[in-house]
Amino acid sequence: MNNNDFDYGMLWSIYCAETPDFITRLSETPPLQRLKRVGMNCGCEYVALHSGDMCRRYTRYEHSVGVGLIVWNFTHDIKQAVAGLFHDISTPAFAHVIDFLNGDHLTQESTESRTAEMIDNSPEIQTILRELNLTTEDVCDYHLYPIADNSSPQLSADRLEYTFGNFIQYDVCGIDEIARFYKALSAGTNEHGQPEIIFTAPEIAEEFAICSMKNSYVYISDSDRFTMQFLALTLKFAISGGTLKKQDLYTTEERVIRKLKRNRITDNIWYTYTKIKGVQSTKRPIEDKICVKVDAKRRYLDPYVRDMGRVTQCSETYRAEVEKFLSVSFDRWLSEKN
Repeated sequence: MNNNDFDYGMLWSIYCAETPDFITRLSETPPLQRLKRVGMNCGCEYVALHSGDMCRRYTRYEHSVGVGLIVWNFTHDIKQAVAGLFHDISTPAFAHVIDFLNGDHLTQESTESRTAEMIDNSPEIQTILRELNLTTEDVCDYHLYPIADNSSPQLSADRLEYTFGNFIQYDVCGIDEIARFYKALSAGTNEHGQPEIIFTAPEIAEEFAICSMKNSYVYISDSDRFTMQFLALTLKFAISGGTLKKQDLYTTEERVIRKLKRNRITDNIWYTYTKIKGVQSTKRPIEDKICVKVDAKRRYLDPYVRDMGRVTQCSETYRAEVEKFLSVSFDRWLSEKN
Protein backbone atom coordinates (compact mmCIF):
# COMPACT_ATOMS: atom_id res chain seq x y z
CA MET A 1 0.00 0.00 0.00
CA ASN A 2 1.35 3.43 -0.93
CA ASN A 3 1.60 5.65 2.15
CA ASN A 4 -0.37 8.27 0.21
CA ASP A 5 -3.41 5.98 0.57
CA PHE A 6 -2.70 4.83 4.12
CA ASP A 7 -5.10 5.66 6.95
CA TYR A 8 -3.02 5.74 10.11
CA GLY A 9 -6.21 4.91 12.00
CA MET A 10 -5.71 1.37 10.65
CA LEU A 11 -2.97 1.02 13.23
CA TRP A 12 -5.49 1.60 16.02
CA SER A 13 -7.26 -1.67 15.26
CA ILE A 14 -3.92 -3.44 15.69
CA TYR A 15 -3.20 -1.68 18.98
CA CYS A 16 -6.57 -2.50 20.53
CA ALA A 17 -9.41 -4.63 19.20
CA GLU A 18 -12.00 -2.10 20.33
CA THR A 19 -11.57 1.59 21.16
CA PRO A 20 -13.01 2.27 24.62
CA ASP A 21 -15.65 4.97 24.91
CA PHE A 22 -13.55 7.22 27.17
CA ILE A 23 -10.79 7.46 24.55
CA THR A 24 -13.33 8.23 21.83
CA ARG A 25 -14.98 10.97 23.88
CA LEU A 26 -11.74 12.58 25.03
CA SER A 27 -10.29 12.47 21.51
CA GLU A 28 -13.28 14.54 20.32
CA THR A 29 -12.51 17.45 22.67
CA PRO A 30 -11.04 20.65 21.13
CA PRO A 31 -7.50 20.25 22.59
CA LEU A 32 -7.18 16.78 21.03
CA GLN A 33 -8.83 17.83 17.77
CA ARG A 34 -6.22 20.62 17.43
CA LEU A 35 -3.58 17.91 17.11
CA LYS A 36 -5.07 16.90 13.75
CA ARG A 37 -3.37 20.06 12.46
CA VAL A 38 0.02 19.43 14.07
CA GLY A 39 2.29 17.00 12.24
CA MET A 40 4.54 14.29 13.61
CA ASN A 41 7.40 15.21 11.29
CA CYS A 42 8.17 18.64 12.72
CA GLY A 43 7.59 20.72 9.60
CA CYS A 44 9.81 18.55 7.41
CA GLU A 45 6.76 17.46 5.38
CA TYR A 46 6.43 21.01 4.00
CA VAL A 47 9.90 20.94 2.42
CA ALA A 48 10.37 19.93 -1.23
CA LEU A 49 13.21 17.66 -0.12
CA HIS A 50 10.84 15.53 1.97
CA SER A 51 7.34 16.07 0.64
CA GLY A 52 7.51 13.27 -1.93
CA ASP A 53 8.43 10.78 0.81
CA MET A 54 5.68 11.99 3.14
CA CYS A 55 2.63 11.78 0.90
CA ARG A 56 0.27 11.02 3.76
CA ARG A 57 0.42 13.42 6.68
CA TYR A 58 0.97 11.67 10.01
CA THR A 59 -0.43 13.82 12.83
CA ARG A 60 -0.03 14.20 16.56
CA TYR A 61 -3.72 13.29 16.88
CA GLU A 62 -3.24 9.89 15.23
CA HIS A 63 -0.16 9.32 17.35
CA SER A 64 -1.84 10.38 20.61
CA VAL A 65 -4.89 8.17 20.14
CA GLY A 66 -2.55 5.32 19.22
CA VAL A 67 -0.54 5.78 22.41
CA GLY A 68 -3.71 5.81 24.50
CA LEU A 69 -4.86 2.57 22.87
CA ILE A 70 -1.51 0.84 23.35
CA VAL A 71 -1.44 1.78 27.03
CA TRP A 72 -5.02 0.58 27.47
CA ASN A 73 -4.25 -2.69 25.68
CA PHE A 74 -1.32 -3.49 27.98
CA THR A 75 -2.67 -2.11 31.29
CA HIS A 76 -6.48 -1.76 31.14
CA ASP A 77 -5.92 1.16 33.50
CA ILE A 78 -7.98 4.24 32.60
CA LYS A 79 -5.66 6.66 34.39
CA GLN A 80 -2.59 5.45 32.52
CA ALA A 81 -4.40 5.29 29.17
CA VAL A 82 -5.70 8.86 29.50
CA ALA A 83 -2.23 10.10 30.46
CA GLY A 84 -0.91 8.43 27.31
CA LEU A 85 -3.66 10.00 25.23
CA PHE A 86 -2.86 13.45 26.65
CA HIS A 87 0.93 13.25 26.46
CA ASP A 88 1.17 15.49 23.35
CA ILE A 89 -1.77 17.76 24.12
CA SER A 90 0.50 20.79 24.53
CA THR A 91 2.61 20.09 21.44
CA PRO A 92 3.02 23.34 19.49
CA ALA A 93 2.87 23.80 15.73
CA PHE A 94 5.87 22.08 14.08
CA ALA A 95 6.39 20.13 17.32
CA HIS A 96 10.08 19.63 18.13
CA VAL A 97 11.11 22.56 15.95
CA ILE A 98 10.06 24.62 18.96
CA ASP A 99 12.60 22.68 21.04
CA PHE A 100 15.21 23.96 18.56
CA LEU A 101 13.77 27.44 19.06
CA ASN A 102 13.97 27.04 22.85
CA GLY A 103 17.47 25.55 22.76
CA ASP A 104 16.15 22.23 24.10
CA HIS A 105 16.28 19.94 21.05
CA LEU A 106 18.60 17.42 22.71
CA THR A 107 16.20 16.67 25.58
CA GLN A 108 12.93 17.67 23.84
CA GLU A 109 11.11 18.49 27.07
CA SER A 110 10.34 22.21 26.72
CA THR A 111 7.14 21.65 24.75
CA GLU A 112 5.55 19.59 27.56
CA SER A 113 5.32 22.46 30.06
CA ARG A 114 1.72 23.42 29.22
CA THR A 115 0.14 19.98 29.49
CA ALA A 116 -1.57 20.49 32.86
CA GLU A 117 -2.66 23.99 31.88
CA MET A 118 -4.34 22.78 28.69
CA ILE A 119 -6.13 19.96 30.50
CA ASP A 120 -7.26 22.31 33.28
CA ASN A 121 -8.51 24.94 30.84
CA SER A 122 -10.69 22.59 28.80
CA PRO A 123 -14.24 22.41 30.18
CA GLU A 124 -14.98 19.48 27.86
CA ILE A 125 -12.06 17.47 29.21
CA GLN A 126 -12.82 18.38 32.82
CA THR A 127 -16.41 17.19 32.46
CA ILE A 128 -15.29 13.78 31.20
CA LEU A 129 -12.53 13.47 33.80
CA ARG A 130 -15.03 14.06 36.60
CA GLU A 131 -17.23 11.31 35.18
CA LEU A 132 -14.20 9.01 35.20
CA ASN A 133 -13.28 10.04 38.77
CA LEU A 134 -9.96 11.42 37.51
CA THR A 135 -8.19 14.70 38.14
CA THR A 136 -5.79 16.74 36.03
CA GLU A 137 -2.99 15.62 38.34
CA ASP A 138 -3.80 11.97 37.60
CA VAL A 139 -3.30 12.33 33.85
CA CYS A 140 -1.05 15.32 33.13
CA ASP A 141 2.30 13.52 33.45
CA TYR A 142 2.66 10.31 31.47
CA HIS A 143 6.24 9.98 32.70
CA LEU A 144 4.72 8.57 35.91
CA TYR A 145 3.58 5.43 34.08
CA PRO A 146 6.38 3.22 32.68
CA ILE A 147 4.20 1.50 30.10
CA ALA A 148 3.32 4.91 28.66
CA ASP A 149 6.83 6.37 28.96
CA ASN A 150 10.19 5.35 30.33
CA SER A 151 13.86 6.09 29.85
CA SER A 152 15.37 5.62 26.40
CA PRO A 153 16.23 3.19 24.84
CA GLN A 154 13.54 1.13 26.59
CA LEU A 155 10.27 0.43 24.82
CA SER A 156 7.22 2.47 25.84
CA ALA A 157 3.82 3.05 24.24
CA ASP A 158 4.95 6.46 23.00
CA ARG A 159 8.12 5.18 21.32
CA LEU A 160 6.36 2.09 20.00
CA GLU A 161 3.56 4.09 18.35
CA TYR A 162 5.73 6.64 16.57
CA THR A 163 8.07 3.84 15.52
CA PHE A 164 5.19 2.00 13.85
CA GLY A 165 3.78 5.21 12.39
CA ASN A 166 7.12 6.11 10.89
CA PHE A 167 7.58 2.59 9.54
CA ILE A 168 4.66 3.52 7.30
CA GLN A 169 5.80 7.11 6.74
CA TYR A 170 9.34 6.13 5.68
CA ASP A 171 8.23 2.93 3.91
CA VAL A 172 10.28 0.73 6.23
CA CYS A 173 7.63 -1.99 6.45
CA GLY A 174 3.91 -2.46 6.01
CA ILE A 175 0.83 -3.06 8.12
CA ASP A 176 1.20 -6.86 8.15
CA GLU A 177 4.74 -6.68 9.49
CA ILE A 178 3.64 -4.18 12.14
CA ALA A 179 0.83 -6.51 13.23
CA ARG A 180 3.33 -9.37 13.51
CA PHE A 181 5.66 -7.28 15.66
CA TYR A 182 2.79 -6.17 17.89
CA LYS A 183 1.56 -9.72 18.48
CA ALA A 184 5.00 -10.59 19.87
CA LEU A 185 4.72 -7.92 22.58
CA SER A 186 3.32 -8.12 26.08
CA ALA A 187 3.37 -6.19 29.34
CA GLY A 188 6.21 -7.50 31.45
CA THR A 189 8.94 -6.64 33.91
CA ASN A 190 12.41 -5.60 32.81
CA GLU A 191 15.82 -6.16 34.39
CA HIS A 192 15.21 -3.23 36.76
CA GLY A 193 11.97 -4.72 38.06
CA GLN A 194 9.96 -2.02 36.29
CA PRO A 195 6.94 -2.52 34.00
CA GLU A 196 7.83 -2.36 30.31
CA ILE A 197 6.42 -3.45 26.98
CA ILE A 198 8.62 -6.44 26.15
CA PHE A 199 9.10 -8.96 23.38
CA THR A 200 8.38 -12.65 23.87
CA ALA A 201 10.36 -13.86 20.83
CA PRO A 202 14.04 -12.87 20.37
CA GLU A 203 14.10 -13.25 16.58
CA ILE A 204 11.11 -10.92 16.15
CA ALA A 205 12.61 -8.47 18.64
CA GLU A 206 15.83 -8.38 16.60
CA GLU A 207 13.94 -7.83 13.36
CA PHE A 208 11.91 -5.02 14.92
CA ALA A 209 15.01 -3.36 16.37
CA ILE A 210 16.87 -3.46 13.05
CA CYS A 211 13.84 -1.91 11.31
CA SER A 212 13.63 0.77 14.01
CA MET A 213 17.23 1.75 13.34
CA LYS A 214 16.17 2.89 9.87
CA ASN A 215 13.89 5.41 11.56
CA SER A 216 16.71 6.47 13.87
CA TYR A 217 18.93 7.46 10.96
CA VAL A 218 16.13 9.61 9.54
CA TYR A 219 15.78 11.41 12.87
CA ILE A 220 19.47 12.42 12.89
CA SER A 221 19.87 12.99 9.14
CA ASP A 222 21.52 16.17 7.85
CA SER A 223 18.33 17.06 5.99
CA ASP A 224 16.10 16.81 9.08
CA ARG A 225 18.53 18.71 11.31
CA PHE A 226 19.03 21.49 8.77
CA THR A 227 15.37 21.96 7.88
CA MET A 228 14.25 21.95 11.52
CA GLN A 229 16.91 24.49 12.47
CA PHE A 230 16.01 26.61 9.43
CA LEU A 231 12.35 26.62 10.46
CA ALA A 232 13.23 27.39 14.08
CA LEU A 233 15.23 30.43 12.93
CA THR A 234 12.30 31.48 10.74
CA LEU A 235 9.87 31.32 13.65
CA LYS A 236 12.31 33.13 15.93
CA PHE A 237 12.64 35.93 13.38
CA ALA A 238 8.86 36.13 12.97
CA ILE A 239 8.33 36.34 16.74
CA SER A 240 11.03 38.97 17.26
CA GLY A 241 9.53 41.05 14.44
CA GLY A 242 5.99 40.81 15.72
CA THR A 243 4.63 38.73 12.84
CA LEU A 244 3.98 35.90 15.29
CA LYS A 245 3.32 35.69 19.00
CA LYS A 246 4.50 32.70 20.99
CA GLN A 247 0.87 31.89 21.76
CA ASP A 248 0.27 31.42 18.00
CA LEU A 249 2.48 28.35 18.17
CA TYR A 250 -0.14 26.64 20.33
CA THR A 251 -2.80 26.88 17.64
CA THR A 252 -2.36 25.00 14.36
CA GLU A 253 0.28 24.85 11.66
CA GLU A 254 -2.15 26.25 9.08
CA ARG A 255 -2.73 29.34 11.23
CA VAL A 256 0.99 29.90 11.81
CA ILE A 257 1.71 29.56 8.08
CA ARG A 258 -1.08 32.03 7.24
CA LYS A 259 0.47 34.56 9.61
CA LEU A 260 3.93 34.04 8.09
CA LYS A 261 2.48 34.67 4.63
CA ARG A 262 0.89 37.98 5.66
CA ASN A 263 4.31 39.57 6.05
CA ARG A 264 6.36 40.05 2.88
CA ILE A 265 9.70 39.12 4.47
CA THR A 266 8.53 36.05 6.37
CA ASP A 267 6.48 34.99 3.35
CA ASN A 268 9.68 34.97 1.27
CA ILE A 269 11.54 33.04 3.98
CA TRP A 270 8.74 30.47 4.22
CA TYR A 271 8.74 30.10 0.44
CA THR A 272 12.52 29.54 0.50
CA TYR A 273 12.07 26.92 3.22
CA THR A 274 9.46 24.97 1.27
CA LYS A 275 11.66 24.94 -1.83
CA ILE A 276 14.70 23.35 -0.16
CA LYS A 277 15.60 20.42 -2.41
CA GLY A 278 18.89 19.32 -0.93
CA VAL A 279 21.30 19.77 1.97
CA GLN A 280 25.09 19.76 1.81
CA SER A 281 27.69 19.43 4.54
CA THR A 282 31.03 21.24 4.69
CA LYS A 283 33.93 21.52 7.11
CA ARG A 284 33.55 25.31 7.29
CA PRO A 285 30.56 27.64 6.86
CA ILE A 286 29.97 28.89 3.31
CA GLU A 287 29.92 32.64 2.84
CA ASP A 288 26.57 34.21 1.90
CA LYS A 289 24.65 31.05 2.81
CA ILE A 290 22.57 30.07 5.82
CA CYS A 291 24.86 27.57 7.52
CA VAL A 292 24.20 25.77 10.79
CA LYS A 293 26.03 23.23 12.90
CA VAL A 294 23.44 21.18 14.75
CA ASP A 295 23.83 18.30 17.18
CA ALA A 296 21.09 15.66 17.35
CA LYS A 297 19.28 13.59 19.94
CA ARG A 298 20.36 10.04 19.15
CA ARG A 299 17.08 8.14 19.48
CA TYR A 300 17.19 4.38 19.16
CA LEU A 301 15.42 1.39 20.69
CA ASP A 302 16.82 -1.55 22.60
CA PRO A 303 13.77 -3.63 23.57
CA TYR A 304 13.78 -6.15 26.39
CA VAL A 305 13.26 -9.82 25.51
CA ARG A 306 11.61 -11.93 28.18
CA ASP A 307 14.12 -14.08 30.11
CA MET A 308 16.96 -13.01 27.78
CA GLY A 309 17.75 -9.32 28.27
CA ARG A 310 18.02 -6.46 25.80
CA VAL A 311 18.27 -7.07 22.05
CA THR A 312 21.84 -5.74 22.18
CA GLN A 313 22.61 -8.57 24.62
CA CYS A 314 20.97 -11.19 22.42
CA SER A 315 22.15 -10.01 18.99
CA GLU A 316 25.71 -9.20 18.04
CA THR A 317 24.39 -7.79 14.77
CA TYR A 318 22.16 -5.26 16.46
CA ARG A 319 24.76 -4.41 19.10
CA ALA A 320 27.14 -3.48 16.29
CA GLU A 321 24.40 -1.40 14.63
CA VAL A 322 23.84 0.55 17.84
CA GLU A 323 27.55 1.17 18.34
CA LYS A 324 27.81 2.45 14.77
CA PHE A 325 24.79 4.71 15.26
CA LEU A 326 26.07 6.19 18.50
CA SER A 327 29.42 6.98 16.89
CA VAL A 328 27.94 9.24 14.20
CA SER A 329 29.55 12.68 14.31
CA PHE A 330 27.69 15.94 13.70
CA ASP A 331 30.83 18.06 13.53
CA ARG A 332 30.00 19.65 10.19
CA TRP A 333 28.26 22.68 8.75
CA LEU A 334 24.98 22.25 6.92
CA SER A 335 23.52 24.46 4.21
CA GLU A 336 21.09 24.29 1.34
CA LYS A 337 22.44 22.57 -1.75
CA ASN A 338 22.10 24.61 -4.93
